[in-house]
Amino acid sequence: MHDDRMLPQAVAEALEGYRRALAEHGMSWGEPATPYVRSMSLSRFLDEETFSGAAFARARAELPDGDQADLETRVLELDFDEVLRDALAGRGGEPPEGLAVLRLTEAGHRLDGAARTVLDERPVPLSLLVDNARPSAAEVRAGDRTYRLAPGGARLIDLDTATEVTVPTLRGDLARVELSGLTRPAPAARLRLRAGFPCRWSVWSGDGQGWYPEGAPPRRDHHGVPYFHGDDVVLDVPAEPLTVRVTRGMEYDFAERAVTPAPSDVTLVRLTPDRLYDAAAEGWYGGDLHVHLNFVGDVVATPGMAAAAQHGEDLHVLNLLAANVAGTRVLDREALEHWAGRDLPWSDATHVARMGVEYRNDLLGHLHAFGLTAAPGRYHSGFGGAPDWPPSGRVCEELKALGALVGYAHTFKSPIEDPGDIFGTGRPQCSARAAVVDAALGLVDGMEILHYASAAGSAAVYRRLLGAGNRLAAVAGTDSMLSFTRQRMEMVAGPPGWERTYAKVTGPLTAASYAEAVRRGRTFATTGPFVELLVNGHEPGDTVDLAPGDRVSVTARVIGPEVERLAIHTADGLLAEGPPGEICAEFTAGAPTYVVAIADGGPHPRSLYSHVFAHTSPVYVDVRGRRVAREEDLRWCLSWLELLEQLIRARARLDTKEQLEDHLDLIDEARRVYVTRLPR
Repeated sequence: MHDDRMLPQAVAEALEGYRRALAEHGMSWGEPATPYVRSMSLSRFLDEETFSGAAFARARAELPDGDQADLETRVLELDFDEVLRDALAGRGGEPPEGLAVLRLTEAGHRLDGAARTVLDERPVPLSLLVDNARPSAAEVRAGDRTYRLAPGGARLIDLDTATEVTVPTLRGDLARVELSGLTRPAPAARLRLRAGFPCRWSVWSGDGQGWYPEGAPPRRDHHGVPYFHGDDVVLDVPAEPLTVRVTRGMEYDFAERAVTPAPSDVTLVRLTPDRLYDAAAEGWYGGDLHVHLNFVGDVVATPGMAAAAQHGEDLHVLNLLAANVAGTRVLDREALEHWAGRDLPWSDATHVARMGVEYRNDLLGHLHAFGLTAAPGRYHSGFGGAPDWPPSGRVCEELKALGALVGYAHTFKSPIEDPGDIFGTGRPQCSARAAVVDAALGLVDGMEILHYASAAGSAAVYRRLLGAGNRLAAVAGTDSMLSFTRQRMEMVAGPPGWERTYAKVTGPLTAASYAEAVRRGRTFATTGPFVELLVNGHEPGDTVDLAPGDRVSVTARVIGPEVERLAIHTADGLLAEGPPGEICAEFTAGAPTYVVAIADGGPHPRSLYSHVFAHTSPVYVDVRGRRVAREEDLRWCLSWLELLEQLIRARARLDTKEQLEDHLDLIDEARRVYVTRLPR
C-alpha cells in the first residue's frame, strides 16, 4: 500500500498536529479537563469498580450525610491522582505493571515498583505516582519540570527510566531518586512469528511483561494480555522462557506455545489458530460499528494501524468514527472529509473499512453513523457552551439523508428495570435517553446492545422498545480507540471487533449491502458466539404473518466453546432455555409478538468482554397484519417519555424557547405514536 494512499496530505498534517498535542499536553492532547479526560491517564492502572470505590469512600468521608447526588458531585471534584493513590493503597501489593510509586515521608523517600526486563541500555517508559505523605508541601523535579505537591497530595507523572528525579530531603537539600532498580538486563534473542496470514499475536515473559516488534505500540487488552497484529513478524525478546499466543478475532480459537529462544539467534515459531466457524461462507459478515482511530490517548494512531488491526482480526467491516472528545475539536475529521463515501485503501472483497462519525450529545445520547456519502454539517451539541440542540431525531434525519446507517451508541451503562433508572440523577452520562423518541418515529436503524458497558441493561431496554412496536436492529460497537494502548475502565484499548454486529448480506460484501442488511434487522450482536435463529423457517429481520391459533416452531443454535446457556425469548419473556448447542420450542400464535435468541456465559479467555453474550435481532410474528404492541411495554415507553421531557426542561442547555419547542414537538409526536398502539 503506497503511503500517499494511506496518508493524504490533509490526514498527515492532522496526525502531526496530534503528535504535537500529545508531546505538549500528555494523554489529554489539550482537551478540556473534564472528569472523563482527567481519568484517562490513571485508567491505565485501575478498573472502574476500584476507582469508584476509592472515590466514593473519600467523598463519603468528607460528606457523611450527603445523598447520592451530593456524593456524585463531590467525586467529580476530587483530585483523581489522589484517588489513584488511595485505590492502590487499598488493594495492597506491588503497583501494576508500568507504574512505580514514589512515597515521600518524614523519614525520607521510598520507591516501589516491579523491575522491567531490558535488552540494552535504552530507557523504557514509566509512570511514576508521587505520594507526598509529609505534613508540608514538597517540590519534585523530573527532568526539566518541577511538580509541587500539597501535604497529603499525589501526582502521576509520565517519564522514562533515564529521567533524573530529585526530591527534597529533611535537611533542605535535594536527593536523587535512583530508578535503576526498576530495570533488569537480560541477554537478547529474536523471535520470528509466522501463521501464513495476518493474526493477533501475544508474547510475554513469566512475569507478564509483553514484547513487541519495533514500532508497534505496547497494547494490552482488557484482560491485560499484550498484543500486536501482523504475520511473519520479527521482534527482539529476552533469551528466557516466553509464551507465544496467536488468534484472529472471534471466528478463531487461540493457539499457544512455550518457547525459550537462544541468545543472539532468530527462533522461528510457526503457529496457526484453529477456525471455529466461517461466517462469511454462510453470507454472514461481522462488523464493528464503533471504532475510533484517534480519541486522545498515549499514541497517535495511523490508518496503517487500523489496516493491520482489521486484517489481523479478520474483521469484515470496520467503521472508524470522527468525533469530538470534551471540547469542540473533531478528531479524524480530515480523514472523514477525504474518504467520505469511499472504501478506505486497505479494503478488499471480504474486508470493508469506512470513515464514519459519532454524533455526541452527553445529555441525550450518542449516535454512530456508517456509510455516509459526505461529511455531515454538524458533529456534536452541548459542548463548548453550545446548546443541547437540535434534537437527536433531526440529527438522525440529516445523517440518513447522507445515506448513513444510524444507531445509538453505548446505550446504557447499568442494569435497567424502571424508566427512572435511565435518568438517574439527571447528569449528562452519554446514555441513549432520546432513543425512545427516535425509535418510535423510525429515525434510527439500530442500537448497540453490546458495547463496553452493560449488555444486560441495554438488552432489557432493547426488548422493551421491540415490545412497544418499534423495529430496531441489534448491533454492537466496541468503542475501541486505537490511540490508547491500555485502558481498564472502559475496555477501549482492546482490538477492534472484540464485539461484532453480524449481518446476513445479500450478494457481495460492500458498505451498501452490509448497511442494508443491518437496516432490515438481519443481525445478531456477539462477543464471540455464532447464533442462528429460525422461526417457521424465517431468520432475524423477517416477519411471519399468521392467523390466531397457528403453530409457531422455533429453533436456536449456537457455536462457541464459551457459551454456557442458550435461550429463546418472546415479547412475553422466556420461552425456552437449555445448554449450548440447539434448543427448540413451539407456541400457538395469539397476540402479535417477536422472537429473539440469547446466548450467554461467564468470563472466558476467548471473550474480551467481561462475560460472554450474544443477542439476535427479532423475527417478528404478526397476527393478521398486526405487529406486536404490548400494553406493558407501551406504558413503559410513555413513562420514559415523561421523564425525558422533565429532563430536557430541567437540564438541557437551550438558548431560545423555539429550541425547547423543537424537543417537545418530537416528544409529543412519539407520544402519539405509542398512544395509538395501545389496545382499544
